[in-house]
Amino acid sequence: MGTFWNLWIIGLTLTNLALVLWVLLANRKVAVSDQDEEENKTTGHVYDGIEEYDNPLPRWWFIMFIVTFVYAGVYLLVYPGLGSWPGLFGWTSVKELRGHQQQADARYADTFGIYANTPIEQLAQNPDAMKMGLRLFSNNCAVCHGADGGGNYGFPNLTDHDWLYGGTPEKIKETITLGRKGAMPAWGALMGETGVVNVSEYVLQMSGQDHDAAKAELGAKLYNQNCVACHGVDGKGNQALGAPNLTDDIWLYGGEPQDIRATLRNGRNGVMPAQQELLKADRIHLLAAYVYSLSLEQE
Repeated sequence: MGTFWNLWIIGLTLTNLALVLWVLLANRKVAVSDQDEEENKTTGHVYDGIEEYDNPLPRWWFIMFIVTFVYAGVYLLVYPGLGSWPGLFGWTSVKELRGHQQQADARYADTFGIYANTPIEQLAQNPDAMKMGLRLFSNNCAVCHGADGGGNYGFPNLTDHDWLYGGTPEKIKETITLGRKGAMPAWGALMGETGVVNVSEYVLQMSGQDHDAAKAELGAKLYNQNCVACHGVDGKGNQALGAPNLTDDIWLYGGEPQDIRATLRNGRNGVMPAQQELLKADRIHLLAAYVYSLSLEQE
């Protein structure tokens, strides 16, 4: 915090406290006697014939206000509340959060930690562990990949054997821990609409779908010039880059001709957020085992 804002907060806080205290003390007067009409002074407000006397606060109420001011002064000395003043106790919200996190880690160490050293392949066969993995998946992954892991438009199906970055336990764990950023560049400006159509027909041919053979032949040339660096000469993809296999008829953004053309024309960008700060290592290990188990169910 800069010097200006530090002084600004201190000045604003103390000024407001001083003004409120002044208002309170300035209105501290002797109560009006109901017996002496000459001394009776009203505020001038009349409602249905009822006049409001200009009396001070009851003594007990006034004392309570003074107590709150004393409490505020002690609080501002003990805790941070005056700019960059750390307080006598040195309390911070960051320390408080870390303390709660440490308590949570200690509490759940016996729950998740007991599986931390179990290999993922073995863990995937443990029913009790997979129940916990299912809860982790439902809370953190189902919103994108679906409750059953079957995926959604733009989000991979986790129950098959088609993996963008690899389906080994190690790769799954790496993906969950570090996240992924996939990018398919837009080719519309370079290829032109005719080129986009031709390449899409060639991709349809590679995946064994109905296609225009003449356009696919023309598209093969453009594919070899622009696409093989990521998807390979045979279209099998490249897991090191996250480039999908174009020959298996499994599509992240749809496999209809118009979908493939839209991908070629406009490109695609996908992000799998890193979970290492949110879930920690022991939970990620358990979650990776659950994701790994989803594809085992299809064997």
